[in-house]
Amino acid sequence: MAHSAMSGSGTNAGNDPLQTAVWRLRSRACWVDAAALLQPGTAGPALQRASLLVERCLYTEQGWPEAEDALRTAEAVAQSDDERGAAACERGQLAYAATLLGVRDRADEARAALGRAAALIAPGAPGRALLDFRRGLLAENLAQSPQAARAAYRRAHAGAVALGDPLLLSFTWRHLAGLALRDGELAEARHGFGESLRIREELGYLVGTAPALASLADAEVEPEASRLRAEAGRLFRLLGGVPTWLARQLTPPAATA
Repeated sequence: MAHSAMSGSGTNAGNDPLQTAVWRLRSRACWVDAAALLQPGTAGPALQRASLLVERCLYTEQGWPEAEDALRTAEAVAQSDDERGAAACERGQLAYAATLLGVRDRADEARAALGRAAALIAPGAPGRALLDFRRGLLAENLAQSPQAARAAYRRAHAGAVALGDPLLLSFTWRHLAGLALRDGELAEARHGFGESLRIREELGYLVGTAPALASLADAEVEPEASRLRAEAGRLFRLLGGVPTWLARQLTPPAATA
């Protein structure tokens, strides 16, 4: 199962204390507290608040009404094509999460919203890399099309490099590695998973570190696989069982006779 979050990191050009506080809360799975710091009267804060609450849904399988309310606010205050496109991108992500986690089948809504975002966000615009990544998620997990997913992830990867967006880069590394693992390319998978883990540890993205450890464990042999899985489990418990879907991945495969 593949998962993603919104883009961004704990660093910002102006060392904005508000953004630093939002990042620290977000990285420790405190999405509601982070969202409470933002006043949604204008498009920027409204979109960021919606993104945080959509991410909470994906990681906790809770908070769907709050995310919907935040999205409607963001859509209402969006003025430019980029802002409307970003809101559509978040709506597509929420619909994708609901479908992936079995809450409700909203696959058609997810495709339509991301298609609308693609029409609004110009190629080369800052939001395009995240949009490409999310279109890759749909291709991989809803359309079962790994080739289309790989192409989208590679576009997103190049965009993340160009933008200097390390968190998004950690996601593209991880999901490209997942496709490599599926194809039996163990060396490529280990490299990608390792890069994703390295970036998340450097950023202090605690809520994403356990999934990165577990993914790397899937590409390793014993005893390293068990060590990585145990460390992932420790972080998973530290955060109160978040992300919820990681519990299945932390159960090692049954031994074969």
